[in-house]
Amino acid sequence: MSLRINDIAPDFTANSTEGEIHFHDWLGDSYAIIFSHPRDFTPVCTTEFGAVAQLAGEFEKRNTKVIGVSVDSVDDHLKWKNDIAQFAGAPANFAIIDDSDLTVAKAYDMLPAEYYLPTEGRTPAHSATVRSVFIIGPDKKVRLTMTYPMSIGRNFAEILRALDAVRKTDGVPLATPANWVPGQDVIVALALDDAAAEAKYGKLDKKLPYLRFAKDPA
Repeated sequence: MSLRINDIAPDFTANSTEGEIHFHDWLGDSYAIIFSHPRDFTPVCTTEFGAVAQLAGEFEKRNTKVIGVSVDSVDDHLKWKNDIAQFAGAPANFAIIDDSDLTVAKAYDMLPAEYYLPTEGRTPAHSATVRSVFIIGPDKKVRLTMTYPMSIGRNFAEILRALDAVRKTDGVPLATPANWVPGQDVIVALALDDAAAEAKYGKLDKKLPYLRFAKDPA
C-alpha cells in the first residue's frame, strides 16, 4: 500500500555518499525532501540533481534536508556528482542513497507497476524507481507526495513552492490557495469564526462566506 499523508515516514538504514544514514535520526528536527530517480549517469536525472544543487541554499534557509535515492552504488553516486557539478555549476552537496537492494524504494512505493510482474516477465528497466518526491515533517510524518514518470523531469521550483506552503500551514489554521507563492494572501480555516480569525490574523478579505483571505503572516 502506498504511503498516505500523515503516515509516519518509514525509517531505514542505508549507505549513502555521506556515510551510513539512519533516516529518522538523520532527519532530527528538520524537514526533509526524499526524491528518487531511475539511474545515475542519465540525462533527465542529471538535470534534476543539478537543479537541487543550485537550490541548496534555499533548502538550507528552510531548515530542510534533501536526500536522493537510486539503485546505483555509492561509488557511482560519487563519480556522478562530478557530472552534476559540471552541468549545474554548483556542487551536489547532498546525500544520495545506495538503494541497490530496493529497500527504500519498496518502503516508499517508488517502483512502477511493472516491477510487480512475475519474475520471468521483468527486465532491469522494470526495477528502476520512478521520480517520486516526499516532503517529511520534523515529526517524521509525510506532508506531501508527488510522482512523475521516468520521461518527465520534475519542476523543483514547484517543489520548493510546495515546501513553503507546507511550512506555512503546518500546525496553524491556514491553507494556501491555488498557485500561492510566499507573500500572497492565505486562506483562514473555517475552524475559526470571523471574530477569532480577525483577532489572530487581522482584517479578512471575505470572498464568500467560506472563503476568507488574510495577509500572509510573516
